[in-house]
Amino acid sequence: MVGPTVQWRVKDRLVRLPVPAVMGVLNATPDSFHTASRVDVASALRMAERMLEDGAAILDIGGASSRPGSTTVPADEEKRRVLPVIEALHRRFPEVLLSVDTWRSDVAREAVHAGAGVVNDIGAGLLDPELPGTVAGLHVPYIAMHMQGTPATMQQAPHYTDVAAEVALFLSDRLHACRAAGLPDVVLDPGFGFGKTTAHNFTLLRELPRIVAIGAPVLVGLSRKRMVNEVLGTDPAHAGNGTTVLHTIALLHGASMLRVHDVREAVEAVKLVRTYGIGRPAQRDR
Repeated sequence: MVGPTVQWRVKDRLVRLPVPAVMGVLNATPDSFHTASRVDVASALRMAERMLEDGAAILDIGGASSRPGSTTVPADEEKRRVLPVIEALHRRFPEVLLSVDTWRSDVAREAVHAGAGVVNDIGAGLLDPELPGTVAGLHVPYIAMHMQGTPATMQQAPHYTDVAAEVALFLSDRLHACRAAGLPDVVLDPGFGFGKTTAHNFTLLRELPRIVAIGAPVLVGLSRKRMVNEVLGTDPAHAGNGTTVLHTIALLHGASMLRVHDVREAVEAVKLVRTYGIGRPAQRDR
């Protein structure tokens, strides 16, 4: 079954991705909130191979945890963690699209030179104002995320008058700034769990079409997060089923990308929602 695609310029080539696409998460950190996502070079290669077999279109590699309450990692330490993983993955899977999860210009620049083809910025260019222009010069796509505060402070009594309207306005403004910086390929991320209560997160999920209406592809990061665990009484290790439910809702509301820990389950959700949307099965049940 052939579905819609998005075309990106990635350095010196054009890359087509299926939409919705699934992005697999690899954390080159010792403290990411989901223990099973933490990797070194050897385990990253094994996990990447499995994710690609399961249908991941992008692999996202981060070297600095942005979980609530986390503190800033020095740039040299972030590079020490993330660059060897990106280099190893690019050598093993040279055609695979790799994303670097960083808000720093110098880390992004070195990661792209090491083999990354997308920059995923939790700061949307506000933590490092040089980053959008740097990414434009590297000729790779850019993901801009909404966050209220910083990872260290974002869950200290977050407040909104209208969370969906405020996030939509922020992302619309950042999209305009990215275009002005020379970025043709921009993805918007509403930042579930980044400076938002569980109530804010569910309101934002319900009103996700307001973010989609801005006109850029929308990535959602819902995987195993607190908004699942607070409702179900689970923890990140046991939040897989709840995550799939939220992924399904996000897809029905127009999400273009899912950033996930569990690729196979997310790909299955995409296939089922796509089939539901076109009104006919991909193949007969047997």
